[in-house]
Amino acid sequence: MTRDAIVVGGGIGGLAAALALHRIGWRATVLERAPEAGEIGAGMSQSPNALRALAELGVEERARSVGVPTHASGNLRLPDGRYLQRAWPNDTTALVAYHRADLHRTLLDALPAGWVRTGSEVTAIRQDGDSVTVACGETELSAELVVAADGIRSTVRGLLWPDAPPPRFLGRTAWLGIAEIADLPGSMTLGPEGYFLIHPISRGRAYWAHVATADEPGVRYAGEKAEVVRRVATWHEPIPQLIAATPDERIIHIDIHDLDPLPTYVRGRVALLGDAAHAMSPDRGQGAGQSIEDAVVLAAALADEPTIAAALARYDTERRPRTQATARGARADGRRTTSRAAHRVLVTMIRLMPAALWRKGIAPEGNPTWRWQPPHLRAPDRPH
Repeated sequence: MTRDAIVVGGGIGGLAAALALHRIGWRATVLERAPEAGEIGAGMSQSPNALRALAELGVEERARSVGVPTHASGNLRLPDGRYLQRAWPNDTTALVAYHRADLHRTLLDALPAGWVRTGSEVTAIRQDGDSVTVACGETELSAELVVAADGIRSTVRGLLWPDAPPPRFLGRTAWLGIAEIADLPGSMTLGPEGYFLIHPISRGRAYWAHVATADEPGVRYAGEKAEVVRRVATWHEPIPQLIAATPDERIIHIDIHDLDPLPTYVRGRVALLGDAAHAMSPDRGQGAGQSIEDAVVLAAALADEPTIAAALARYDTERRPRTQATARGARADGRRTTSRAAHRVLVTMIRLMPAALWRKGIAPEGNPTWRWQPPHLRAPDRPH
């Protein structure tokens, strides 16, 4: 008998969860509140841990084909253009960069037709011993399991974790854009109160992000492009070129938040996944990647354990320590890269580090986060 789940949220984490469930023989209904399936935002990179998880979902080859290798972690610069560390053309790079929509489409295309229901906003949820019922307006759906992948401002978390603190502003804001400029190698420029990140992405484009300190959230400008130009006008090329090549209306301005750690990601037959469980700052490039990991670990537990309760307990035990440690590390990295007080120390440390040691640290197996190995997703007709 096919087992069934409801996935709340049709972003990268939600689609990864549905695809992981599909791989173990479950059926999933994905409830997405937006009127159309798609991904907002601009670019991102995925590291080896996420790419291994995508392999377990059966989409690594396709995902690599729509991404572009990026040397952003190897090319560290100062605003005047000087290199602190530099990648060479034959260096192996651990990162693959994407437009978010391209990776989202890869996951969406791998799902069975009809699994995603758009225009479905969850308004209530209730549980009994054997099932979970989700209300979307006047419609109700029931399943054995609900996976809440509905983002940092998760409706499901608010309903079932009412005492959990709201997202926390981290004192930083970011402008994001996509420019029609090809063949950039990727880089990160460290300024005294922020940084500028560049990734090449598919179809001859480049993704850029400027992250800077901010006293409070919600501050917006009549001309967002003019504001980011003002902040980095004297920085090295191609930074001014990238901003100039980005249409004004396509520049995205966001404030950066994360979540305080939750004591559990599970309530009954409901599991939080991705940003709904452990939203983190982007400074380690792990937000989407950790949600893909979550999906694979959850599905593996469901395939291996005798009951849903046991599977969810295993998922919680395995994922909370890793994701919360990653979030703490990302928060600390963000403070170091946007603090004027820390800037001089950080720059000196990077400059003095031998190039060989730096390359070792950013190699595909260079850090514990990247070395993570996913569990194998066992199809139901295969032996353990």
